Amino acid sequence: MNTTPSGNRTHIGIFGKRNAGKSSLLNAITEQKVSLVSDIGGTTTDPVKKAMELLPYGPVLFIDTAGLDDVGVLGELRKNRAKEMFTQIDFALIVHDINDIDKEFESELLREFKRFSVSYMIVINKLDSADEETKQQIQETYPEAFFLSTSKREDVLDFKKALIDKLSKKMEEETIIGDLLPYGSHVVLVVPIDSEAPKGRIILPQVQLIRDALDHGIICHVVRDTELSDTLERLDKVDLVVTDSQAFQEVSKIVPEEIPLTSFSILFARQKGDLKTFYDGIKVIESLPPDARILMAEICTHNTSHEDIGRYKIPALLKRNLGESLRFEFFQGNEYPQDVSNYDLVVHCGGCMMTKKQMNNRLNLLNQVAVPVTNYGVLLAWGARILERSMKPFKEEL
Repeated sequence: MNTTPSGNRTHIGIFGKRNAGKSSLLNAITEQKVSLVSDIGGTTTDPVKKAMELLPYGPVLFIDTAGLDDVGVLGELRKNRAKEMFTQIDFALIVHDINDIDKEFESELLREFKRFSVSYMIVINKLDSADEETKQQIQETYPEAFFLSTSKREDVLDFKKALIDKLSKKMEEETIIGDLLPYGSHVVLVVPIDSEAPKGRIILPQVQLIRDALDHGIICHVVRDTELSDTLERLDKVDLVVTDSQAFQEVSKIVPEEIPLTSFSILFARQKGDLKTFYDGIKVIESLPPDARILMAEICTHNTSHEDIGRYKIPALLKRNLGESLRFEFFQGNEYPQDVSNYDLVVHCGGCMMTKKQMNNRLNLLNQVAVPVTNYGVLLAWGARILERSMKPFKEEL
């Protein structure tokens, strides 16, 4: 439960005015004192995140935000931090104090949720503080809302059931490889062990692909590139080879043409984003201006070395092919420029640490200003001159 990566959790944002009871709701759901609660409005400053298992639905990440009616210079900063969450959530809870219903405020929120295709649920809080006439009036106005008092355990338990029902109807199970290969297929995963490989473990995309294969009855053979040739000779049947993108060229020479070949990054580009968009984006590379401005976007943060794929290997590849005057800018984690119109190309990581919604929001932002975007794996396949081969397993989608 606690080791489920953030990108595989449903992100649920909690929004509302100051003192509506957002933090109390999060504490009641988790049965922990996650957020600081006070009668003073504006207690929550930066978004507070809490991962948990919402049974029987599955792993989720709750995000408690500052009141969107905050005031003053610091209040504006807190509001902006809360609004940044619009691009990161899959589902929203709009929390109202039953004694302070603000329809205009709510309408503004709903416009933002519509813009980012966010499903939502309206929660009317502090039910125990209202008289019967007020309760009846608000219930008539909000027949679909959930009414509760966070201090009453039964209310909270009923709310969890209602939330799980909403989430189960809205969210579809996603797969990385399960829809590509039938049950009983054999896939070989090529995992080079170099200085970038973490000691004692394999990296997240590899773990996630293995788990997805196990979930769908697909048989995995995990090997280093140095043992790949011998492995292929020993196996009677191989339905797909998946390699680390950095070993594309070497692996392509070893794997016979009749065996489909792709990369971890390309599979994640397909699952988390829009593979056709990344494929179309690669077509502009050779027509880029000599001083093109290129944004390198990577969602996870880590120490970099001379072998880092995003900081060094891809820029070096592009400079070898297009010239030394290319200009690169690097963004890691959730940091991402709001104005992307001045870039000639965006190169994004596979996105294993982000949700599909977060990736699609970034792609939509680029699409609005007609900035092409591609993916680490797609670009490395292009650099290894095996782009069409790496895309062959997805030819119907392209």
